[in-house]
Amino acid sequence: MDNFQIETAQNIAITQNVAHVTTRIGSYLIDALFIFGYYLFIILIMGMLDIPLNMEYMSLFVLLGLPAFFYSLLFEVLMNGQTPGKYFNQTRVVKIDGSKPTFGSYLIRWLLRIVDFSLASGSVAVLTILLNGKGQRLGDIAAGTTVISEKKRITLKDTIATDVEDNYTPTYSQVTLLTDNDIHTIKNVYRDAMKKRNHKVILKLHAKIIELTGISTEQKPTEFVDTVIKDYHYFARQ
Repeated sequence: MDNFQIETAQNIAITQNVAHVTTRIGSYLIDALFIFGYYLFIILIMGMLDIPLNMEYMSLFVLLGLPAFFYSLLFEVLMNGQTPGKYFNQTRVVKIDGSKPTFGSYLIRWLLRIVDFSLASGSVAVLTILLNGKGQRLGDIAAGTTVISEKKRITLKDTIATDVEDNYTPTYSQVTLLTDNDIHTIKNVYRDAMKKRNHKVILKLHAKIIELTGISTEQKPTEFVDTVIKDYHYFARQ
């Protein structure tokens, strides 16, 4: 599955690691197993209470089955874009810009499940995801969401190059005003913020580095922090 990069309103570039279609199918099957288990539990309880599964008690069965009917909607709202199946496979529903979906977004995704999964045994959803390129089924397209994989999270190695090339040319000599403890804190805060896609923390980190060093820059926040760390390690090697 292709990944794609978006840029937030704060000029922070984020690469979305789109969940592979097979992973999403696996999550769907896990969730289906939970739903089946819940219905089986209801049937067993009704059997223990000698409540027959006939039209007279059908309304009771339907009422008890409502949690399963709203399964994906309830869990995605309560678990911040995850169901048990998504949690197991480390995937999550997010807005296409990387932000947290609203209740309305989750509701639209849930409503269009009928089209995505009920028609043609789910082939509509699979085909749309494969052709879309951003991991979106019809419900996602309508809601402005996608499903990302959190298995390959951004790591220190991905975002921060501590080893600089021999011919590297530093940009900001003011980074020498930072201490080893400062740069260690910057790395940890930056790595954690990138993992959680916390734009506000990155902006605060950007502002704090400028405050400590007096650097004047036109670089975007993520590019600036990367450069500062590279520059620091360059000067630390000299």
